[in-house]
Amino acid sequence: MSFDNDPLWRLRHALAGMGLALLASVFIAAFAGRWLGTLFGDTYGARVTVYGLLLLHVVIGAVVLFIRVAQHETRPLSAGRVLRWLASLWLWPALLLLTRRR
Repeated sequence: MSFDNDPLWRLRHALAGMGLALLASVFIAAFAGRWLGTLFGDTYGARVTVYGLLLLHVVIGAVVLFIRVAQHETRPLSAGRVLRWLASLWLWPALLLLTRRR
């Protein structure tokens, strides 16, 4: 069985990196939501709202990055690559602006 023509197989490194970065982002958003929610009113509703907005930001970033970058991702998965995906998930608006200006 040949995987050369399977588009998901070609994207396996990007899918794995994005998945691991999203998983880590859930925990980061939970901690940040708790901390920032405390600053914005110290109520459960404030913490949940901040957590939800952070998760929305990361999920939108995952979609944008996957559409724009994933097809070019061919290097094997490593800890450094996952950290790069993780940073990109959080900083995707800046990355998008920088690439549009070029």
